[in-house]
Amino acid sequence: MVFETDRSFEYADVGFTLCEALIARNGSILVSNANMAGRRLSIYPPVHVVFAYTSQLVIDLKDGFKLLKNKYGDNLPSMVSVITGPSRTADIEKTLVLGAHGPKELFVFLIDG
Repeated sequence: MVFETDRSFEYADVGFTLCEALIARNGSILVSNANMAGRRLSIYPPVHVVFAYTSQLVIDLKDGFKLLKNKYGDNLPSMVSVITGPSRTADIEKTLVLGAHGPKELFVFLIDG
């Protein structure tokens, strides 16, 4: 089943989103709520798939924010987040748990453009 908005996110096995930028220095993804995926599809489903363009690849976080500023001007999205892989914690009995606060798996598909 396919959901076109983030309203049925709790039923989704995979969240497909776009991104604002790919940050080379730390391997992060800059996402916002400015597209149809909204705020939830990048955090609730157990698998997050990001589609990005080579033109979105920048050196540092500051360059990613420059892309945001150029794209949105003074109307920046209300949510901007930096994703650097699945969340991890070892708080419980010092056992590493992946995806404790979000997807357990993250995939990026890079499209030439």
